[in-house]
Amino acid sequence: MSALTLNVAPVDDLIDVPRRIIVSGAAPGAVVEIVSQTLRAGVQWHSRAYFRADAAGEVDLTQIAPLPLDGEGTSDYAGVSAMGLLWSQTPQLAGGREVFHADVSAPLETVLEARSGEDTANAVLVQRLCAEGVKRRELRKDDTQGHGLVGTLFTPAGPGPHPAVMILNGSGGGINAARAALYASRGVMALALAYFKAPGLSDYISNTPLEYFARGLDWMRHELQPEHGFVALSGQSRGGELVLLLAATFPEKVSAVLAYVPSALVHSGQNAADPALGREGPTWLLQGKPLPHQWQDNRFATWAPFDEGPSPHRHALAMLTALQDGDAVARARIPVELIKAPVLLVSATDDGSWPSSQYCRMVSDKLNEVEHPYSVQWCDYQDAGHAILFPYVPTTQLSYAHPVSSRISTGGGNPAANARADCDSWQHALAFLKKAAESRSSPTPPQTCPAEPPTFNEE
Repeated sequence: MSALTLNVAPVDDLIDVPRRIIVSGAAPGAVVEIVSQTLRAGVQWHSRAYFRADAAGEVDLTQIAPLPLDGEGTSDYAGVSAMGLLWSQTPQLAGGREVFHADVSAPLETVLEARSGEDTANAVLVQRLCAEGVKRRELRKDDTQGHGLVGTLFTPAGPGPHPAVMILNGSGGGINAARAALYASRGVMALALAYFKAPGLSDYISNTPLEYFARGLDWMRHELQPEHGFVALSGQSRGGELVLLLAATFPEKVSAVLAYVPSALVHSGQNAADPALGREGPTWLLQGKPLPHQWQDNRFATWAPFDEGPSPHRHALAMLTALQDGDAVARARIPVELIKAPVLLVSATDDGSWPSSQYCRMVSDKLNEVEHPYSVQWCDYQDAGHAILFPYVPTTQLSYAHPVSSRISTGGGNPAANARADCDSWQHALAFLKKAAESRSSPTPPQTCPAEPPTFNEE
């Protein structure tokens, strides 16, 4: 009978809860291998790491870093990281990127196996996006009660009223049900609103009317009756650009803004564009007219650094050429000074998709310049890339084929830095939303607009 035991605490909880993983019963100083396997959207993901047991024969992943054992095997992560076996997973199917099941109410079950000599021990770690009692409602274009909106609404289990947030995806389109489900599990009504590449909508981002989102904000406020009328916007990448643009265009409708790796400028269709219009065609319409964008009449913008640069291609290199034309940048700048709400900015210093750190500095500088009377927070993550999500998901797939254009590129960063950004940004987002919702009923909004962002290097 094996003397080895493997314990996980808590065994079953929400995905953003860290776990303590401890192996006991090994010989003091013995090498212990731990392997993880998780079925994600029908594909097996796996990782492994090797450790040396302490004098008590234990391996506590919150205390011990993996060994670099070139002779016996290679660990998939380095340094002390309690959840390193989760974020360092890679898919068995090359190119796999989906880390959640299509049904976000289905838990992710990770099988852990510890081995030392002839001894083995097993445990199962369960991660959930949906807390018990969270309700789900689908909105489709032909739903008369949904006013033509397309998306998925998640409502917290407890009695309301609750604050609300609209969640907008980036250039991949679709419905971000995973983030909405987790928000609802943390007490926030969340509508994951699609605006292209979803049932009943265009396959492309081109010529998207901003009035659609204004209608969605009005629907949320009137239909959901959120606490103090609080409706926030959260978006990443093109969705980050979009939430800043919406808050500046419809300031009375927006209670708070969470902009993940956003742009400070209006961009063209780029990789999500309708091929008939091209990637330099317009993205956003207001009153039927296209908004001026960064590439329009730009004297220096060129796609060559992206198209012809070394593999993996970095889209950000092309974006930097467009920033050289100050007149074009001024025409395309989002007038963030019109926003009447708290703002959270999240950026990454090694963003391969576009220069989100530079863009966030532009936004922060403008808000400082006008003495923005609401809270402004900026989290800039050292060595992280474009794909900032929430804690304890795999961060290893840095290069990918764009879901619309199929162009191969890298989001940048490295797995460890991306994992740190995932964890820290989510805690900031929850705290930011809580404070913003509480201040909604206060007559005097908080005034904290730091000149420099914090830079995070530790997990």
